Amino acid sequence: MGLEIWQIYLLFTNTSLPNTLYPVLWLGSIALIVHLMEGLIAAFKANACHKNFITYGIYTFFVGFVGLLELQEIASNPEK
Repeated sequence: MGLEIWQIYLLFTNTSLPNTLYPVLWLGSIALIVHLMEGLIAAFKANACHKNFITYGIYTFFVGFVGLLELQEIASNPEK
């Protein structure tokens, strides 16, 4: 996220990122998109399980696939 913010800052100041950081920036962008998709999936799944969808979406965005696994465990064991 830091590289993304840095790149936006550099766009406003009409400068550019060093060429060696572009592959890292692409990898980071892909990771952010994947985490966003996981967060959205968790939010919809939590809403279907009558849980707080905002909390589960944000949590899963930050922890990734682990959050989806925990939500799946909660969905399969509703007494928790």
